[in-house]
Amino acid sequence: MDNLINLSGREIAENIKNGELNDKEVYSFFKQRIKNSSRLNAFVEIYDEPIMGEGVSFLKGVPIAIKDNICIKGKKITCASKILATHTAVYDATVITRLKNAGLQIIGTANMDEFAFGSSTENSCYGPVKNPWDIERVPGGSSGGSAAAVAARLVPFALGSDTGGSIRQPAAFCGVVGFKPTYGRVSRYGLVAFGSSLDQIGPITTNFTDCAYLLNILCGFDEFDSTSAPLASEDFTQNLKEDIKGLKIGIPPEYFGKGLAPEVKAALTEMMELFKKNGAEFIDINLPHTEYAVATYYIIGSSEASSNLQRFDGIKYGLREPAANLKDVYVKTRGKGFGEEAKRRIFLGTYSLSSGYYDAYYVRALKVRNLIKKDFDEAFKKVDMILTPTSPTAAFKFGEKTTDPLSMYLSDIYTISVNLAGLPAVSFPCGFTKNNLPIGAQLIGKDFSENSLIKAGFSYQCWTDFHKRIPDLK
Repeated sequence: MDNLINLSGREIAENIKNGELNDKEVYSFFKQRIKNSSRLNAFVEIYDEPIMGEGVSFLKGVPIAIKDNICIKGKKITCASKILATHTAVYDATVITRLKNAGLQIIGTANMDEFAFGSSTENSCYGPVKNPWDIERVPGGSSGGSAAAVAARLVPFALGSDTGGSIRQPAAFCGVVGFKPTYGRVSRYGLVAFGSSLDQIGPITTNFTDCAYLLNILCGFDEFDSTSAPLASEDFTQNLKEDIKGLKIGIPPEYFGKGLAPEVKAALTEMMELFKKNGAEFIDINLPHTEYAVATYYIIGSSEASSNLQRFDGIKYGLREPAANLKDVYVKTRGKGFGEEAKRRIFLGTYSLSSGYYDAYYVRALKVRNLIKKDFDEAFKKVDMILTPTSPTAAFKFGEKTTDPLSMYLSDIYTISVNLAGLPAVSFPCGFTKNNLPIGAQLIGKDFSENSLIKAGFSYQCWTDFHKRIPDLK
């Protein structure tokens, strides 16, 4: 059974189908592996028995972890916040329904930054998640628990959510594949909202094959989500082919300048040579409004967060602190229930939306958002996709950026533009530093071009073995 960690999720499913593996034994193996690796703190809850439906798919019987901001009926959902510590979901998110219908085994909920606010998973009420490659370093965030669990092979794959890079950045820090689909491609129904115009659920896997099969299950129109794209389902596995001849890839100088670690740049350069060798063409493009992306994102994201978090008031959900009057209930409940980063985002968003500042900040940020989207539209007239680093550096140490919020926010500088534009993007390992820390590359595609990204990423994994490396947990 120990060989399970060397198998992909798809290979595990094939062995279950052929009778070489038993789905109960597979579940028990990974549940025990999670317990044995508790020092990583990757999980909020592990289920004694799997949550699964009677459905059948190519991934039937494979365990999967779910980020703790996606509703699973009858199970605790806390968003890693004290304010929701006692809350139980009363319905299934659409992605959970689809996983059940596909016969996957939901094994538990993964730790995360509180309400998905963060880039390091240091903002969880359950304590920080540790990077399995170096437990003194962060796994990235906010889907740090999901990424760390997959990297450590505690589970074959997981779901995360991505508002400004929260799937891709931890995927880069942990050396796994993290896919952020086009906005509207995967239903957000049942995802506790951070920024409603930015959030998107996506898969975290060890390889592109598993990613494609999981996207087949997750994607598709949902009448319960008003932002769901009315598109027919696709078979993403049809693009698991080693073929990039004639592919035009854009290189934006804005993503390769000051602040990019030399080891990250070197890994990307080596990767580009492999693509060229196999028939791809690289073209210089410009994304001139990139320098405004961080400010734009944090104004829009914090404004939407401020609005979405109003519902957590001590009356409707979770924690309620006793007080003499209604106002004090609000004040005491939120004061005790929200962590420091959540409060910071609420303050920033409320300020941006307040009278006298709405036009100066929020409306202006919306205008810049449109300019960022137009930059991508212009670039895609010349190229099929865009290559960038996922993060300026490899994983940093705990506490390194917590005293400087702006420095922390800048760790997402290469990912947030994608969410502002609603585009699909994927991060995958393209090398390691001299300290044996993973380095992530990011491919950004046109609207609903997930298939092209899968083909390019799969081709790269045919030439390299970075995705097969497993951290030593001993």
